[in-house]
Amino acid sequence: MPTFEPIAPAALFRDCDPASFPFETTAELPDLDTIVGQDRAVEAVRFAIEMRREGYNLFALGPEGIGKHTVIRQYLASRAARDPAPPDWCYVHDFEQPQKPRALRLPAGRGAQLRDDMARFATEIRSAIPAAFDSEQYRSRKEALEDELKTRRENAIAELERRARELDVLIIRTPVGVGFAPARNGEVIGSEEFKKLPEAEQRRLTEAMKILEAQLEETLRKVPRWEREHRDKIRQLDREVTKTAVDHLIDELRGRYADLPAVVVYLEAVEADVVDNAAELLTAAQAEGGLPAALRSAVAGSDGPVLKRYQVNLLVDNSATTGAPVVYEDHPTYQNLVGRVEYVSQLGALVTDFTLVKSGALHRANGGYLVLDARDVLLQPYAWEGLKRAIRSREIRIESLGQALSLISTVSLEPEPIPLDLKVALVGARLLYYLLCEHDPDFLELFKVQADFEEEIDRSHETDLLYAQLIGTIARREGIRPLDRGAVARVIEQAARLIGDTEKLSTHMRSVSDLVREADHWAGDAGKERLTADDVQRAIDARLRRAGRLRERVQEAIRRGTILIDTDGARIGQVNGLSVTQLGELAFGMPTRITARVRLGRGDVVDIEREVELGGPIHSKGVLILAGFLGGRFAAERPLTLHASLVFEQSYSGVEGDSASLAELCALLSSLSGLPIRQDLAITGSVNQHGAVQPIGGVNEKIEGFFDVCVARGLTGEQGVIIPAANRKNLMLRRDVVEAAEAGRFRVYAVETVDEAIALLTGRPAGEPGEDGTYPLDSVNGLVDARLVELAELAREYAREPEEEGAAGADPAAAPGS
Repeated sequence: MPTFEPIAPAALFRDCDPASFPFETTAELPDLDTIVGQDRAVEAVRFAIEMRREGYNLFALGPEGIGKHTVIRQYLASRAARDPAPPDWCYVHDFEQPQKPRALRLPAGRGAQLRDDMARFATEIRSAIPAAFDSEQYRSRKEALEDELKTRRENAIAELERRARELDVLIIRTPVGVGFAPARNGEVIGSEEFKKLPEAEQRRLTEAMKILEAQLEETLRKVPRWEREHRDKIRQLDREVTKTAVDHLIDELRGRYADLPAVVVYLEAVEADVVDNAAELLTAAQAEGGLPAALRSAVAGSDGPVLKRYQVNLLVDNSATTGAPVVYEDHPTYQNLVGRVEYVSQLGALVTDFTLVKSGALHRANGGYLVLDARDVLLQPYAWEGLKRAIRSREIRIESLGQALSLISTVSLEPEPIPLDLKVALVGARLLYYLLCEHDPDFLELFKVQADFEEEIDRSHETDLLYAQLIGTIARREGIRPLDRGAVARVIEQAARLIGDTEKLSTHMRSVSDLVREADHWAGDAGKERLTADDVQRAIDARLRRAGRLRERVQEAIRRGTILIDTDGARIGQVNGLSVTQLGELAFGMPTRITARVRLGRGDVVDIEREVELGGPIHSKGVLILAGFLGGRFAAERPLTLHASLVFEQSYSGVEGDSASLAELCALLSSLSGLPIRQDLAITGSVNQHGAVQPIGGVNEKIEGFFDVCVARGLTGEQGVIIPAANRKNLMLRRDVVEAAEAGRFRVYAVETVDEAIALLTGRPAGEPGEDGTYPLDSVNGLVDARLVELAELAREYAREPEEEGAAGADPAAAPGS
């Protein structure tokens, strides 16, 4: 019987010696100012930040909780502090095209100043214009113009009357207008008297009245022109008075913003509009003045539609910004990114103006850095397209989705686009990055830098010290009690367990931080001033218990015999395989019975899981590899005449992965050789067509899953698990498993080939081929080969029988020579 030495208990767990640390507690350690284990990612982040070329935006890829956001924010904040503060951006009314608000760029802090100055300007002209129009000078000039018009009218009538008197005609005024009548000695002649006049006199008077009527008509035609000229003069007077009233206000503002030509142009447009709309402004002020005192005070602080157009919509205010902005948008909808135009309800209709234009994250981050979660952006309708469009065009165009997609044609605001200059950092999973690379042709053009975050770092004494410093930094930042050396060592051991490697440490900072926080809770519950290894272990145990309901139910089902698992004896064609179930953050292992049956056939190895569509493609690949192994070893020169079936017993859900292919092959070899397999051993591992055992994942959870079953039934000292030799470096088993191995009550074996595994499971040597290529008859391979030869003979016999029956039943008369 072959003998195999189990793995030494010391190799089942790599501990961290607290005595190797040169401190008592983490309070003695300085804060860590570097990022642990992320040199590649940090270099990429720095490059993306410093590369001031188009398209060199950043995509940080890696699993959640690894610290991508922390690294990016840390380096962005450091760089942003050295960058100048970006300008303010305002929208103002465009007096020529009111539906297209103008964008104004001002130095940081000047935007708020302009907004306040224009608010004061609107307040001052609210009172300055009525006061100017109420002045004695204005009334005198207006009265003079009105007197001028009145005099012009009266002079025209007086001249007409004089001319009429010369012609013995009087002008008479009636309710229906002005007329002419013949007169004598200043008295109107009646119609009877007029008829008594000589005909020559009658003709003269009639002709005179016609001439006067023509002159009257000419005079009346001149009156509208005189009134129009009068109105023009009044309007010009109003303009002059308004200009006088606002000149000093505009001049003051013009001087204050003389260094900003765009603002000066805007102020000139404001002055021209105020002067042009003086009457409207005066009417609005008079209407307000006619309100009751209480209501007038209520509206005093609000501008009406006339004065509102002189307001300034401060879209981006960087007055309090130190350095460049770093903006993280946690809800990146289309409008939250590019901005929006809001509406208010008035008399049942929705109306808007430039003061209702609102900024988006791109505006706030303009001149700085914008950090977005890639998944959140992709989940929001059209947000990804809107972001790409802004980056590609280097401008921010505020428009609704209806406008962007040409779904609506109603008239709305079209704010002037704002130039865009910023760096975008997307944070997401690796799968998202590679999917975007594959399916979005614009992606690599816009995001040319990838920062790939490592999930592990090499473990050494130096990295242990660095990790201790990291733990101390987390503790101080979170306000957590200091950790003593034992607690630090236990956290480091758990970090190795998280990554499943004795030579690596996990860089999953969220898990490490959560562990330290939870250990601090238990330390506080016990009234301790510092965290110890017991507190860390209690936190680990409590977390496993919180998530362990399903794991306990599975173990209970095995213990009660609901799930059939043997832990003693031996069975032909039956082996204990091991699998891992991942539920949330908890992964646990459990044994699974795998069985194999063999009969005469045509060389098929049937995966029952695949036949019923419960097996995944990788698992099916593993089963097909078994057929390749059997054919290559035992049927290189003869047909493989078997039909084998493999199944995971009591499996009611999908099976994926090839980590059970070694167990399946051993069950198959047992069924062929007739040798029983030890049921006190479980086995895991992948196998290739040459019979070499390959490493698998979840080795610690698998070992512990079978160990728990054995503990529940009683450890015998013979029970154990067979794993690939390549997984030795992954062993970070629980303390109780290690202690059982130290006491000789549980064993872990490592194998490199299927021959070693089957010899260990059956207690019979696998057997090496001799010079003639045959295996020893009493070996596993010899028995398998003999059984396959037997099946081949049976196949030939079955193939001959129909031929013999056909020959015996032939007609003798049909034979040759008959």
